[in-house]
Amino acid sequence: MRLFLLPLTTSRTLLYCQRVHVTTAKLSLADKVTNRTARLWADWESREKGWQRTVVNYGNHLLRRIPYQEWGLKSVPPLSARRRYEELQGERVDVVFPGSIIPRGSVETVLAKLATERAAFHKNRLVWCFVGMPITIPFILVPVIPNFPFFYLAYRAWSHWRAIAGGAHLEFLRKNKLVDLSPSHLLDSIYSPLTNKPHKQTLSPAQHPNPASGSPGVEEKVLLSNDDGVRIAETLDLPELKVEMERAIWQVNNALNATPQDASQPPGSAPNTDSKSETPKDDEKK
Repeated sequence: MRLFLLPLTTSRTLLYCQRVHVTTAKLSLADKVTNRTARLWADWESREKGWQRTVVNYGNHLLRRIPYQEWGLKSVPPLSARRRYEELQGERVDVVFPGSIIPRGSVETVLAKLATERAAFHKNRLVWCFVGMPITIPFILVPVIPNFPFFYLAYRAWSHWRAIAGGAHLEFLRKNKLVDLSPSHLLDSIYSPLTNKPHKQTLSPAQHPNPASGSPGVEEKVLLSNDDGVRIAETLDLPELKVEMERAIWQVNNALNATPQDASQPPGSAPNTDSKSETPKDDEKK
């Protein structure tokens, strides 16, 4: 397992976990179900028309609005008893990051923030998903079309649970000193030129403290464009990272247009990305 810390702005960092040397036999039941669902979704995406294609179009729109922080935590596998034993016996995890942006001494602070800052948020939304699921059961009476409101809430419940489990695993690694810091010269070669570019888009200085410096009130600047995200994925030879980078950069750029009311969201959350689709009232309606 390898962790990547990829700064999006001067105070927001994308977490991505690469699972290396994982065979099908070692996959958990949840991972096998996830892979099967992904293959089914890909099959529906290949349809040119029909209700499956319509579902995919709306579904992709909703998935894009799920905060990138949640996707990052979900990429970290849950801490099973076997994995806990193996890690305590000496299996360590590399943390790859651009040293030109995140100082070595700040990596633990960044990991702690990513692991814990949204835990209460995910627990709260998990409860509301469970509250909303029984309300959607009558939709099963609709002929032909599956009960999508129920399936959506079930998926969101699973997603919140995975984010909670990923954060707990990340915190376990940090507290037990099971991570090896690996500053990446490849990432530095991409980030270093970007830090010298003028940035037109900035966030309010009061919105987010800089996790690398720990200094509140620092003006937040966007570091990456979509092209930069593609370069990072290609440089690291992680094709699946392209989608994660594109979604995260899109959300951060949307945050630049956030209203003051968005500051009331959970720390580190992406404004206007998940609040419309998943407030408790919306869950009850679905």
